[in-house]
Amino acid sequence: MAEALLEVTNVSKSFGGVIANDDVSLSVPEGRIVGLIGPNGSGKTTLFNSIVGFHPIDSGSVKFEGREVSRMRVPQIARLGLLRTFQQTRVYGRMTCVQNMQISTPPREEGLRDMFAKARSGATEKAEALLEFVGLYQKRLLFAGDLSFGQQKLLEFAMALMNEPKLLLLDEPTAGINPTLINGIIDRLKRANADLGVTLLIIEHNMRAIMNLAEHIYCLAHGQLLAQGPPAEIKDNQRVIDAYLGAH
Repeated sequence: MAEALLEVTNVSKSFGGVIANDDVSLSVPEGRIVGLIGPNGSGKTTLFNSIVGFHPIDSGSVKFEGREVSRMRVPQIARLGLLRTFQQTRVYGRMTCVQNMQISTPPREEGLRDMFAKARSGATEKAEALLEFVGLYQKRLLFAGDLSFGQQKLLEFAMALMNEPKLLLLDEPTAGINPTLINGIIDRLKRANADLGVTLLIIEHNMRAIMNLAEHIYCLAHGQLLAQGPPAEIKDNQRVIDAYLGAH
């Protein structure tokens, strides 16, 4: 087994008395692709938000490369190489694909003016290479707002790769995508893992996609861990089937 890159241990999180995550534990080995599934409202996105620092957990532990990160702020965690994407894309519609790539890396010593000046200075080799990697090189000078939703998701993926993440959390990368693009997205996720060495933790409702991608899958229901195991076991797990069909 590969060494764990991310260790989530007994994490709980509530909002106004509503329990979103209840004693959840999972592990993501370095170099692997791990899936996180569950019906709507099961606490998947809340767990993602807790892992990357968007809100503090109530109890438990989140360790990245053996280091406790649950009390760190989002920029601190991102600089360690732990990032996430969102179900709804967060691209700058009135900026070109290249400009989106240029400003996607967090500033170090420079301010916003320097960052935007860098964006106007033209495409870098790194940005162009990553746009080619996701199949958007020919659209690099188009406004991001003129891309299809699926293409915007690919752009957001490329923007995340611009930061050279060690672990990337993807929130439903195939949701709302034209079915003809899904295989291409699956292929690029696999290539990012195999060729770029990016470990992936993926929330996904498309069961065919996640069964194709993940080596190990965790299933949440009502904020609790319902099941875990390789795709073949999860596919035939009656508790998982009942959770998705609403038979509790």
